[in-house]
Amino acid sequence: MKIRGFEIVNCYISNGITLPERKTSLSAGYDIAASEDVVIMPHQVTIIPTGLKAYMGNDEYLGLHIRSSFAVKNKVTLINSQGIIDADYYNNPENEGHIMIAVYSHSSEDVLVTKGTRVAQGIFCKYLLIDNDNFRLAETRSGGFGSTGEK
Repeated sequence: MKIRGFEIVNCYISNGITLPERKTSLSAGYDIAASEDVVIMPHQVTIIPTGLKAYMGNDEYLGLHIRSSFAVKNKVTLINSQGIIDADYYNNPENEGHIMIAVYSHSSEDVLVTKGTRVAQGIFCKYLLIDNDNFRLAETRSGGFGSTGEK
């Protein structure tokens, strides 16, 4: 029985992607790498594909955080400070739950990110619901950024 973890998105299976790992026994985050070479343009938002998807419990999410060494060396930040991957993003019909890392460059020079560069870390977290939570049962997710609507 699967509880939580990472898998490779089908179209990346033969691309030599490695699953995220913690680097020490006390690390909270699983290091996530770029699945292909990407150029981050100066003062632009760039999407870095990972070739990964994540599965987890219905009361969990995967928090995405920029790796501090990657951020400092390259003058980049996550565009939304922390990415949140919801449980129902896994295997959604539009993009299979492919995790993308959206970064913003504060540099005035191009930054080349090569395949395998560890750019982010993922931390699985539980969350709580409020009393009388009125979510809509009929709603299903499809797609990536903004897939639950703008309002």
